[in-house]
Amino acid sequence: MNFSDIKAVVSDMDGVLWRGDEPLPGMVTLFQMLRARNMPFVLATNNSMKAPSDYVAKLAKMGVPDVRAEQIVTSSTTTVSYMKANYPAGSPVHVLGGDGLRRLLIEGGFKLDDTAPKAVVVGLDTNLTYDKLKRASFLIQAGANFIATNQDDSIPTPEGLAPGAGSIVAALKAASGKQPLVMGKPDAPMFEAALRLVGTAASQTLMIGDRLNTDITGAALLGFKTALVLTGVSTRADAEVNDIKPDAIYADLATLLQAWE
Repeated sequence: MNFSDIKAVVSDMDGVLWRGDEPLPGMVTLFQMLRARNMPFVLATNNSMKAPSDYVAKLAKMGVPDVRAEQIVTSSTTTVSYMKANYPAGSPVHVLGGDGLRRLLIEGGFKLDDTAPKAVVVGLDTNLTYDKLKRASFLIQAGANFIATNQDDSIPTPEGLAPGAGSIVAALKAASGKQPLVMGKPDAPMFEAALRLVGTAASQTLMIGDRLNTDITGAALLGFKTALVLTGVSTRADAEVNDIKPDAIYADLATLLQAWE
């Protein structure tokens, strides 16, 4: 890859910067390099459980202080932006997801409602129960709009690949017979939000990710340069058969940085 054309970076987090609570090789060095070069960056994740402020705190704990909340784009923030543009303030919504998603929706002016919501917003819920699935399915069948923060079937953890929000979304699709409107990668809204924040053209922006079907495919379709790191979900063998190829493949961030230097 020719790094001389890169003016900004957009990076995924889970499987790129860390796995669970374990930082991955090159994480701190990446931010040191970006700051030394005054290169704008945005962190973009499909994980809907946490708010940007939660990621700011996690980064600081891992040795990367002073990242601003507005430098973090999640499928939850993208979802809330869509909701604010398409639903009146105070609209009732039902959430099947984490506390971060609930908090952002409340801060966005929406009212949580488990009986007659205008929309059912679905993200990752690590405390999922059958009753929660049943309630969400009934509400969707009753006419509430079905909105999914993302469709990642799995998430990388230190123990292996765990079920992601997409697994929950798939269960609701099967149970309700309805298709969701999806907010996160590989759809365009999150990438477009990132580009607005860094202020560069897609062709001058590097997307670093660990998933071919979300990070790499979605970014490439919008004209980003793309780098796949093999510390998360997708493998080199996956890349060989994927319709859209990354511009480069690296074992991890540390290897990517060595190539950049």
